Amino acid sequence: MTVAVQLDFRGATLEQYDEINEILGPLPGGPAWRRELFHRVTKTDTGIRVLDVWESQEAFEEFLLDNLNPNWEEVGIPAPPEIQFFEIYNFFAGERWRG
Repeated sequence: MTVAVQLDFRGATLEQYDEINEILGPLPGGPAWRRELFHRVTKTDTGIRVLDVWESQEAFEEFLLDNLNPNWEEVGIPAPPEIQFFEIYNFFAGERWRG
């Protein structure tokens, strides 16, 4: 089942987000193992928020364990993200761009 995943990184910066992408590769459109369908990041009052759409919760959890968890501390993010899952009924996604 397709899911939206919201990750709130308290105390994180957009610069740290860029650093972790240097380690992991470009998002979206990276390696096929990601199974990520949509990716968005924004600055919040408390850090950064990532909103992804994944083919399944299992696909995201595999990415989290194998790739994100081993690297967020390396770029100085002070704590693991708070994670919420939402079932997807329908979504539209356009081309990748940076605002």
